[in-house]
Amino acid sequence: MVAAAAGCGAFGPPDLNRVIAIEITAPDSLEELVTLVPHARALDGHLDSVPATFTWSTLDTAVLTVLDSTTGRTVVNHAGNTGRLLARTGSMFSNPLLIRTLAAADTVYATPPTRVADTVHLSVDSLSDSLAVLIADTIESASGLDSLVPLAGRPVAYAITYPAPDTTVTLVVDTTSRLLITADTVATGATGLASVRLRLIKGTAPDSVLVTASAHRAVGTPVPGSPVTFVVRFLP
Repeated sequence: MVAAAAGCGAFGPPDLNRVIAIEITAPDSLEELVTLVPHARALDGHLDSVPATFTWSTLDTAVLTVLDSTTGRTVVNHAGNTGRLLARTGSMFSNPLLIRTLAAADTVYATPPTRVADTVHLSVDSLSDSLAVLIADTIESASGLDSLVPLAGRPVAYAITYPAPDTTVTLVVDTTSRLLITADTVATGATGLASVRLRLIKGTAPDSVLVTASAHRAVGTPVPGSPVTFVVRFLP
């Protein structure tokens, strides 16, 4: 009993007011040329947020560069890898936050470029041709001739913007579908392409329908060229 009492006196009760954890949040991906600013908060033993000053660093300097250790502002060095970001206050470190690094999406355009307008002859079909866009990264070469690298897995948000609201036409990804969908998000495939089609599902078709295709970078800024607007005309 004496030994037990001595032990309790030596260690004492836990200090619930000290920092026991750091919680950090940031977008899970970052593109080249775009900076990311993470957020951190210190938690005490009650799991309440307490004031703290943070220092930011990365475990993967070949992948990420922390431009400002006090704010955590970070940029990609090398796309196609995963980098780890850390926050520290005093001697307490956060768990590493994984950041997926992506090539910069710097252009989006309709493909073929003439496919910004389409005409559907209802006597033949009620389904338009593909309304397709390509998302790519422009690579500069020493010769001055730029090349495009198509980017896969990038979301493209399609929406019927005119007439609105409209219940006569729908966006179609699966050509067998006849569900009413006026907005949908489609990921680009291996060739950097995303596409939908437009279908008349009931009633009288409007003379024309406007469909926009919008693409954004990982941090939310629009990809140059976004949105792309398609015009589909329905004729007897």
